Amino acid sequence: MGIEQKMSAEGPEQRPERAKFREMKEGTAEDWALIAGHFREFAGGVAGRVLEHLRLLDGDFGGFPVDRLEHSLQTATRAYRDGRDEQYVVMALLHDIGDTLGSFNHPDVAAAIIKPFVREQLHWICQQHGHFQGYYYFHYLGIDRETREQFRGSPNFEACAEFCEKYDQASFDPDYQSEPLEFFEPMVHRVMARPLATLYSMDDPDAAEAAE
Repeated sequence: MGIEQKMSAEGPEQRPERAKFREMKEGTAEDWALIAGHFREFAGGVAGRVLEHLRLLDGDFGGFPVDRLEHSLQTATRAYRDGRDEQYVVMALLHDIGDTLGSFNHPDVAAAIIKPFVREQLHWICQQHGHFQGYYYFHYLGIDRETREQFRGSPNFEACAEFCEKYDQASFDPDYQSEPLEFFEPMVHRVMARPLATLYSMDDPDAAEAAE
């Protein structure tokens, strides 16, 4: 069956409704109402997509004693067992999720993903943890281990240093009994259920449900 025959057989009622414009400046209120509806449905799956991407770290050792997924689970488990709240634990779980696509700036990738869903301090910790984690190994690579000192005046400095000391740099132990990813999945869904701040806020009261 050719493409034209297949489309004819499906009928227009089988194809998802789409906006009519060819350029955004031609868009109508009806077009954008349609797009907003699709956005709400798609945004509701963000937590699931994040978790799927996190699973790509499974088996990726990169020379470390544990693979990157286990490191993420250990970091989150330590934070959870230390009594940290769910936003903090989710940040700890996802802090290295950018390793696959942001090999040279993975903290920026992770920070961008969690930014709408966590308080500013946690976003800052995630974004800058690479500088702070470097304190433990940069000098072995010919890099200044004190690069974190550029942030000394920040109100988040000590919190980031604590995250790296207590949870991040400590989480490469092959014998540590981490919680499995399934344990953290409900937390990720809860934290990512509703953005705290987003560029795409709309007057429509239903827009608040865009990430649910």
